[in-house]
Amino acid sequence: MTEQQNNIIIPDQDSLSIEKAVTVLRNAIAARSRSTTLPLTPGLYTFSQPIKPIDPLHWLESQRLFPRAFWMNREKSYTIAGIGAADSIGHDERCPNTENFELLISKLSKKNPAARYLGGFRFNSIEKHDGTWDAFPAFSFVLPLVQLTEEQGSFRLTSHLWIEKASDAEKKADILISALAAIDSETGLIRKKPLPELKKVVCIPDRKIWTERCEKALNLFESEEMQKIMLARQTVLQFESGFSPLLFLINYPYPQNATYRFAFEPEENLAFISFTPERLYRRDGQTILTEALAGTFMKETINGSDKMASEMLLNSEKDIREHAFVKDTIYQELQSISSLVKMEDNLRVLQLNRLAHLYTRCTATLKPECSSDSTVLSLLHPTPAVGGVPKDAAMEKIMQLEPFCRGWYAAPVGWISRDSAEFSVGIRSALVNGTTTSLYSGAGLVKGSDPDLEWQEIEEKIGDIMAITRLHV
Repeated sequence: MTEQQNNIIIPDQDSLSIEKAVTVLRNAIAARSRSTTLPLTPGLYTFSQPIKPIDPLHWLESQRLFPRAFWMNREKSYTIAGIGAADSIGHDERCPNTENFELLISKLSKKNPAARYLGGFRFNSIEKHDGTWDAFPAFSFVLPLVQLTEEQGSFRLTSHLWIEKASDAEKKADILISALAAIDSETGLIRKKPLPELKKVVCIPDRKIWTERCEKALNLFESEEMQKIMLARQTVLQFESGFSPLLFLINYPYPQNATYRFAFEPEENLAFISFTPERLYRRDGQTILTEALAGTFMKETINGSDKMASEMLLNSEKDIREHAFVKDTIYQELQSISSLVKMEDNLRVLQLNRLAHLYTRCTATLKPECSSDSTVLSLLHPTPAVGGVPKDAAMEKIMQLEPFCRGWYAAPVGWISRDSAEFSVGIRSALVNGTTTSLYSGAGLVKGSDPDLEWQEIEEKIGDIMAITRLHV
C-alpha cells in the first residue's frame, strides 16, 4: 500500500478485478481508520485502486446507491460513473446566475483541490418554479462516495472519505465500507433492454402556438430589439411504467456520435440526462478551451453524405450568419478576461448521425484575476446558441415566450475542481421522472428563419432519443 500527498491511498499497484478491488479498498479504509500512528483528521482521503477494464455505464446501472452520476467527454477519453455522495455542494434560491456561480466557487475554495464534483446548474435561476424541477436546484454538485473512472484506457475504482469533524471519522469510514460492501460487482456485456411501451406524446407548445411564438420573435428582429434568440420545445412522453433513466444511455443507438453524455440521478428513476454536442468550456489552470457551435443542417432532408452536409452548411448564408453571432460574441466577451484569445478563422463542421453543425474552436489564456470559474461561467453562459443576442434581453424574452420552465436544460453541466473544470451545454436532453419523460430541444432564430423548418429541426434533434423509445432489443 502506498500513500501519496493529499491523502491519496493506493492499496495495490496492480490492476485487479472489480471484486478484488472492492475487497482491498474496504481493507485499506478499515486499516487507515484504525491507525493510531496516523489518525484520521478533517479533510479528504482518496482510496484509489487500478482495476481491469469494465464498462463504467454498465457498472453504474447495476448499483442502487443514490445519487448516481455519469459523465463522458465528447472525445470519449474520460468517463466518470459515481454513486452516493461523500460531499455535496448545492443551493436553491431564486437569484441571478452570477450569484450562484460565485457561491459555488466560494464553497469549492474550502475543498480539497484535487476533488472533482459532478453536477449542474439551472439555465436561469430567476425563472419561476413550476415544480417539474424540484429535485434539481439552482445548482447541485456531488463528490461521489464511490466512482469508477476510465481515462485514456486506464480504469480505477475510487472511494472518497470526506471528514469535516474528527469525531465523525470512524462513522464516515464505516459508511464508506458499507457502501463498498453493497456494490454489485457483476461484470460482462451491457444488458440492453427496451424501454416500456410509449403510450402518449404531447408537444409543449403545440405547433400552432410554436408558430405564433416564433413570429413574435421574428418581429423583434424587424424592430432591431434582438438579433438572435433560441426558442425551445418540451416533448412529453408518457410510458406504460417507470424505468431506469440510464436505459437511455445504455440503449443510445449511435455510440460513435461526437456528443457529451451526462446523467444526474438524485433519486431512483428521477434523472436529467443529456446527449449534447456542445462544449461550454474546458479549463486547466488559466487556459480555457471553448467553441462556437451554431448552424444546423438536417441530413435526412437530402439523404446526403457527411461531405454533402458540410457543403450545404458552408454555403448557407442563414447558418453562417447564425454562427457568426455566436462566434463574434464569444470572441468579444473573452477579450475582457483574457490576456490572449485565439479564435479559429476557418469554420469546422461537426458531424452527427442525423445532423451536422458549424463550429469554431477558441483557446484563451485568462488573466490571473479572472481565472475563477465563476468569472468564466458568468461570461459564457448562456451562449448565444442557447440564449440569444443581446444576452440579457434574450433571457427575458425566453421566459415570456416559452410556456415551461427550462430547469437544467441548456445550462452548464459537468465536473469542477479548484484547478480545472469541464462543462458542456445541457441540450438534447431529457428529464426522466417515473413514467413521464420530458425531452427538451430548441432552434436558433435569426432574421429570415422559418418556424416550420425550425420545428422540423427540433424533431431531428430529439430523433436520437425518440429512436431509443422505439428500440426492441
